[in-house]
Amino acid sequence: MFKAIENTCLVAFNNEFRLSNSPTFVDKVASKKSYKQRLNKLVNTLEDLQRRLYAADKHSVLLIFQAMDAAGKDSTIRAVMSGINPAGCQVYSFKQPSAEELDHDFLWRSAKRLPQRGRIGVFNRSYYEETLVVRVHPEYLGAQKLPRQVDLESLWQERFESIRDHELHLARNGTVILKFWLNISQQEQHQRFLSRLDDQKKNWKFSPGDFTESNLWEDYMHAYEQTLNATSRPWAPWYAIPADDKPYMRLKVAAIIVASLESLDLKYPELSKKQLDKMGKARRLLEKPGNPD
Repeated sequence: MFKAIENTCLVAFNNEFRLSNSPTFVDKVASKKSYKQRLNKLVNTLEDLQRRLYAADKHSVLLIFQAMDAAGKDSTIRAVMSGINPAGCQVYSFKQPSAEELDHDFLWRSAKRLPQRGRIGVFNRSYYEETLVVRVHPEYLGAQKLPRQVDLESLWQERFESIRDHELHLARNGTVILKFWLNISQQEQHQRFLSRLDDQKKNWKFSPGDFTESNLWEDYMHAYEQTLNATSRPWAPWYAIPADDKPYMRLKVAAIIVASLESLDLKYPELSKKQLDKMGKARRLLEKPGNPD
């Protein structure tokens, strides 16, 4: 089974993760240009790894991104996955659940979107919304038609258990799960909100509801701390990525993905003697004089 890559951003598996010890910013050790160059090299490496992943057809990869608004989920996914063959990658953004989705258990709508073997699946938000947004807004539970009355604290623990079991099952069956929490500070978030207001090209990104949710910052941080502690496991680790500096954040995410895939020792399939003989026959026919180009 896949094991987590050791990393300074790794959320430990001992329930001792604390937001107060998780930085949102790391002092720069390189220039913005250098970060971009290093990211480009990692993207090229990731492209090669994805080809081998696709050819081997034994593992799938699930990348989960969670964050507060304006943390940079979309831009990070775009920057890191820019070199991937679209045929080998799929991205899903989970919004407010539909009536059909609410008629199923909370894992159903994401289970339908899981990547098949050989492909990389990216979840922009995920089933973790059920222990984050819904925990901050328990009134949303009214639409979920739960079959029994459950104490809220017990409900979150049950959902943590369901998620852990779900991810363990996926890992046992070949899915590499990497989960990224983009850890932005509230101050930086507000600066990015202002940039959306100041730049006409970004106006469409701003929603008054984003600022309303920001006012519930402490509630969200409590929910994140509880969620990451309860669900970071060796087979489905969380990484708390400092997100106030976008170039650093993107580089860190790319490096973790590349290191994780490299640990799988992916190889192109070896052909049998029978297959090689057929290829030799095909070559002779193709090279035969008079064969049309």
